[in-house]
Amino acid sequence: MDKSFFIETYGCQMNVSDSELISGLLSTDGYRETKNINNAGIILVNTCAIREHAEDKVNSRLGFYKQIKEKNPTTIIGVLGCMAQNLKENILESKPYVDIVLGPDSYRNLLDMIKARNNKASQIIDTNLSRYEVYENISPVRDGGVNAWISIMRGCDKFCTFCVVPFTRGRERSRSIESIVEEAEKAVKDGFSEITLLGQNVNSYNHDQRRFVELLAEVAQIPYLKRIRYTSPHPQDMTQEVLDVMLKYDNICNYIHLPLQAGNNNVLNRMNRTYKKEDFLTLVGQIRRTLPNVGLSTDIIVGFPGENEKEFQETLDVMELVKFDSAYTFKYSARPGTKASEFDDHVKEDEKQSRLERVITTQRKHTMFHNENYVGKIEMVLVEKESKRSTQEWAGRTDSNKWVIFDKSNVNIGDIIPVRINEIKGITLHGEIINIQEMEAA
Repeated sequence: MDKSFFIETYGCQMNVSDSELISGLLSTDGYRETKNINNAGIILVNTCAIREHAEDKVNSRLGFYKQIKEKNPTTIIGVLGCMAQNLKENILESKPYVDIVLGPDSYRNLLDMIKARNNKASQIIDTNLSRYEVYENISPVRDGGVNAWISIMRGCDKFCTFCVVPFTRGRERSRSIESIVEEAEKAVKDGFSEITLLGQNVNSYNHDQRRFVELLAEVAQIPYLKRIRYTSPHPQDMTQEVLDVMLKYDNICNYIHLPLQAGNNNVLNRMNRTYKKEDFLTLVGQIRRTLPNVGLSTDIIVGFPGENEKEFQETLDVMELVKFDSAYTFKYSARPGTKASEFDDHVKEDEKQSRLERVITTQRKHTMFHNENYVGKIEMVLVEKESKRSTQEWAGRTDSNKWVIFDKSNVNIGDIIPVRINEIKGITLHGEIINIQEMEAA
């Protein structure tokens, strides 16, 4: 049996983390990962079902996998993750060359399923959701870099009407603080400078009555851990206690991703977002009073069913009031099984596109506004990778999540170094490394 495997990942950071988990499971049984898909005995695609575009990309790739299997019929093809959970019947019926369909709560069964398929079993499916599975005691295999994704909880209890996550990942359940700290400590020993705590609603973490604020404080005290980030919090669950812990510990990044989704109360209510525009604005004020230089990003959906021009304009109004540093912007995409997919007042595609372009234009203006305030300042930057545009430059982020490009010097990936911001190119900051004496003089 060929024990080489290839994993291709689509979707959010949770999917990246899950793929690392799957690699860990396979590696413990003697399987070896290959980066060459044509040499793999097992091809796994970890899928996303949040938006239709993500599904289209996966379906296109599965056509390519089919061609590989036609050349080598013993190749095992597995569809894993959220799309497998949500569209299992369609996958089995329309893609008979797919051997394994495996939901996000069933990864522990993957080894047995591979062995069964090697023994000529028919297509194998396991998409049972669990109220308990959090994948403790499994060591993920990470490719390297500076950041380690660590899942602290799974599932979601919010049931936003546009979102398929509660149906693909089940209800909320959290890992123990002890297991999370242990994984973070190992990541530091393995050379990672930064960790990112992950959850669908990360700040609703609750294990044995211990909340997210306690977890954050525990992780912040891990020796030699340079930076901590977390994503994504829900506005309803953000507390002053969390902000205070962020202020207390220097290694917790001064950055919060705070999804708005829409700026009109009627739309927010139809989305089941459980807060009003006024609540969101009050929270932003609270955050900025506690963390004056915080970087704020958000998610915005345009063209939600029933959203009229006046309601959409309120989203732009909120953007003008908050002036987010950055935003992830999307046209509404109906997801099978969600309540919003049953609404009958869908916005026309050309109108959704027009609104999206207006949101992007507005956000670009605000990003430039914030970036201009960085010019001339000295920022501590974590060196993360080589710049895409030049082998002579590094790329790294400030703790407020601003990307900075600067000339290579006698520093290494994983170092945190002072960089003077000299200019803006596009929406990216450019600067130069300075020495400690210059920093003290400034």
